[in-house]
Formats: sequence, C-alpha cells, structure tokens
Amino acid sequence: MTTPTPQAVPSARRRGVAVARTRHTLGRVLAALARSALIFVPVFVVATFVTFALRSLSGLSPARIQLGEEATPEAIARVESAWGLDRPFLVQYADWFGGVLHGQLGASWTNGADISTLIGLGLGVSLSIATFALVIGVLVGFLLGTVAALRRTTWIDRAITGFVTLISVMPAFVVGIVLVAVFAVGLDLFPAAGYVPAEAGIGPWLAHITLPAVALSFDVIADVARQLRGGLVAAYRENYVTGAVVRGLSPRRIFFGHVLRNGLGPALATLGLKFPALVGASVVTEWIFGLQGFGRFANDSAQAGDVPAVQGVLVVSIVLVVVFNLIVNLVLARVTPASQRGV
Repeated sequence: MTTPTPQAVPSARRRGVAVARTRHTLGRVLAALARSALIFVPVFVVATFVTFALRSLSGLSPARIQLGEEATPEAIARVESAWGLDRPFLVQYADWFGGVLHGQLGASWTNGADISTLIGLGLGVSLSIATFALVIGVLVGFLLGTVAALRRTTWIDRAITGFVTLISVMPAFVVGIVLVAVFAVGLDLFPAAGYVPAEAGIGPWLAHITLPAVALSFDVIADVARQLRGGLVAAYRENYVTGAVVRGLSPRRIFFGHVLRNGLGPALATLGLKFPALVGASVVTEWIFGLQGFGRFANDSAQAGDVPAVQGVLVVSIVLVVVFNLIVNLVLARVTPASQRGV
C-alpha cells in the first residue's frame, strides 16, 4: 500500500477546499435562480394575461381600422372572424400565449406584417442606445457615488449631491436638444441624427448612438450615485468596519474587502428596472435623433390603435424586465455577503 507524501496531503486538501467552494457558489447561484423563477414565472403569466385582455378592454377591432367607421355589422363580423376574434376569450388567449412562448407575437392589424419582425427591427436600435446609456450611467454614477462616500460631509460630497440632484430633474429630450446643438451642430463632433448598425462598423455605430445614450444616461447616473453613496456610508457605520480599523487594516483593504461588497446592494438593485425603462422611455429621444426604435414603434402602434402590436411591445417589455431583474438577482447573490449567507 502506497503512503501519500507530506507534500501531497496539503495539495489534496487545497483541491478539496476549492471543489467545496465551487459547489457552494454553484448552489447559491442555483438557489437564487430558483427563487427568481418562482417569482417571475407567475408574474409573467399574469402580466401576459392582462396584456392580452387589452383588446377586449379597448373595444378596438381590426375591422374598424381596415374598413373605417362606416363598416356594416356583417363586414365587421367577417373581418373579425378572419382574425379569429369570434372565438371564446380563453381559447384566443391560449393560442396567443402559445405563440408568445415560441416567439410569435401575431400580425399587425394595420398592414398584416409580422409583429416579431417589426419589433426586432426597432429593438436593435433601442437596445444599442439603452445598453450604452446603462454603461455610461453605471461607470459615472459609480465614480461619483464612491467619491462622495469617501469624502462624505465635505464640500466634494455636497457638490456631487447637488450635481446628481440637478441632472436627475433634467428631461432627456432637453438634454438631447442641447447635445445636438452643441456637439452635432456647433462642434460637428457627432452626427445629429440617424443610425448605423454595428455590422457596418463599430466607429460609425458608436458615433450615432453616443449622443442619445448620453441624453438617457443622466437619470441612471443620478440613481446609481445616490444609492451607492447611501449604501457605502451606511456600511462605513457598521461594527465590522470598526473592527477592521482596530485590527489595523489599510483604508484600501477596508473599502474593497468590507465596505464596497456590503454597500453595493442598493445600487445594483436599482438597476433592475433601469434597463427596461431606458428601452421603453427612449421614444422622445428617438424622435429628436431621427431613430426608428422600439419606443417610437410602440408610440406609433398605440396611436394607430394596432392592439396586437401594442400587446407585442408589452410582452417584450415584460421579458426585458424579467430577464434583467433575474441577472441583477444573480449578481447580487454572487457579490453581496448578505445574499451569500442566505439573508
């Protein structure tokens, strides 16, 4: 029988500890995923049911759009039958929900085009702008919130607080107009309107989405900076920070090892609704910059009374909210100590 060498014992022990940590981390992530699914699946089903009930509540009909207000009852009944609207409500919902699960959102009442395709065309534009706006908002907000917390009660903290308060009340369309006037018209640094897909070149793509993204990022900057500053200041008051100071740990180690991980939760949580909100609230910005995005498609569909298109917009918005909140919850479960302890 072979006796393990003294050097092999610590190595095997380290491997065992690493495997145990990996399993523990995976278990936490799976537990967070299961908890989120238990919440989000019923929310999604209820939200889609309410969304589908919009047609009955609105009283709109494809016959009114296609035939006009003077259409005869027989013509209206014929058109509604062709669209399957004469069937029982729950049967219609079951067919529609089955299509949603397969990525099929139906056809437009106005032109008969596939709604999934129409939304996909505009969603690429809005997702590009919203993602860039979120990146700008997180980076700048993280910097401002961290500096304000590290220099709390000083003039720097008050200046940053005043700045984020100011930008939080500035409408995106006002910011967009100013950006166009200064950086597009005045300095000619960016295009004033239009969109170029990323496939045509990263440089032109970034040039066209920068000003709209900056206009949308102000609200994200303000929220991230406020939440992060509050979370970090609260973490600095905890007993574990006092204990770390007594043990002689450096300010850098205290901040990254104790304060940041415990104070990051509120700032991360506020991002749960920010990204979907950026996608949905971009309609005014898209008008200013001449973009045919998701928000503008939603606005045009609502004005035309195209109920299936509006339903498709709401379903996509629900999916964005659910998916992004799921991602945020998984990040929280991985990053914050309280989530790791199951608190």
